[in-house]
Amino acid sequence: MVLLRRVIGDALRARRQGQHRTLREVSSAANVSLGYLSEIERGQKEPSSELLAAICAALGARLSELLREVSDTVALAEQLPGVLVSVQDEPAEATTVAAAPVQKATGRGVRQVSSDGTVAVSVRQDSPLKATLRTARVRPADRTDRDVVCAA
Repeated sequence: MVLLRRVIGDALRARRQGQHRTLREVSSAANVSLGYLSEIERGQKEPSSELLAAICAALGARLSELLREVSDTVALAEQLPGVLVSVQDEPAEATTVAAAPVQKATGRGVRQVSSDGTVAVSVRQDSPLKATLRTARVRPADRTDRDVVCAA
């Protein structure tokens, strides 16, 4: 099971860090306490739709963009067979999931998944009923341009 609040928190943190902004800057702009924003980013609190809209506005992002990213991450996790199967008992091997290589790391409970070369996903099995899913966009080595987000 993928916790939606963790995926939302990861997406918010990735956007904030991509803009090289601090928690203090974003929390001030969104009119939310720094501690609460930190808890949201760590997946410990689930933000209301109003609060999520305020944080997105502070980041200069559309709520629909954030929710689309979260939806894509959850959909990818749902397509992975055995995401919740304990990795510790499996032998290290590489398999293919939807034309994407899967590398299993034994003893650590972490799987690295790469889909179509643009998204890297790491899934950590925290317990039999809890998994942590982290995503990152993969950029080719020859590509030097960066996403630019402008806030007015």
